[in-house]
Amino acid sequence: MEYLQIPHAEPRLVNRLRLKHWALLAALAETPTLHRAAQAISVTQPSATKMLADIEQAFQFPLFERHARGLRATPLGQEVIDYARQAQAGFTRFLEGLEIKRRGGHGQLVVGAIMGAAPDLVARAVAEIKRERPLLNVRILGETSDQVGPLLARHDIELAVGRFSTPQQHNSFTFTPLANEFMELVVRSGHPLARKRTLALGDLAVWPWVLQPLTSPARQLMEEEFTAAGIASPVNLVECASVFATLQLLQTSDAVGALPESVVRDHVRARLLRALPVPIGQNLKGFGVLTRRDEPLSEPAAAFVAHLQRFAQPLHAPA
Repeated sequence: MEYLQIPHAEPRLVNRLRLKHWALLAALAETPTLHRAAQAISVTQPSATKMLADIEQAFQFPLFERHARGLRATPLGQEVIDYARQAQAGFTRFLEGLEIKRRGGHGQLVVGAIMGAAPDLVARAVAEIKRERPLLNVRILGETSDQVGPLLARHDIELAVGRFSTPQQHNSFTFTPLANEFMELVVRSGHPLARKRTLALGDLAVWPWVLQPLTSPARQLMEEEFTAAGIASPVNLVECASVFATLQLLQTSDAVGALPESVVRDHVRARLLRALPVPIGQNLKGFGVLTRRDEPLSEPAAAFVAHLQRFAQPLHAPA
């Protein structure tokens, strides 16, 4: 292989061979005729003939033997076209992957969300952005406003769907309203209270309760409701920040729970839980998007917020 002049072959080949040349070699690996190979890469046969001559001149040895029925690769030529076919396949996979990333997005989006916003807004917005960007890694953290606030302050999440949980948070976060959250008192379907047509909050004081922690806005609302009704806070109480655990506790005990309507809706429809006729939560402030002040959102986060706002519009519309 003295004629290949290895020390100088690489720059010569790099400078003279273009992607189209390698595409022609890969096509010749599939068909022995130059005419069909030219069609495969969308060039004329005279152009393909000249390209092949340029390739062989760049390599400084013949790649093919010419026969009446077409071309037959020489031993060295077979090595070249095998490499060309592998390189072309790799390049095609690279372009396909790049196109998937261009259409589907990539990267990571980490958001916090209160449980009341999760069923109606957050889940729909996540489904939509995943439809647009299949490769985007989405993480959802937190369940109550007192959880998502510290996550946002520590930069563990990029944005939160919730509400202010302390009076000072407006100094650090901006708030964009999305929708109102309606609370319901619920019990399991076989609960003795489920048969009552009329109830007052005082009638529930003797029963066990499952409530969110004192630091959450929903629990603070319930304490205001107890105060307004002139009754003491429940003594038989389980504090639980997990919506999944709360739902399980309510279905397997005689406890009374206060949860967002959006969270218990499917359980009520399935007759796993029963909503009690006790109105509460009239003073619960609406939830929205919380972001850190003077810190722009990433492009995926901005797109996610746009989906949240679009899905929130029907919730604002009059019935």
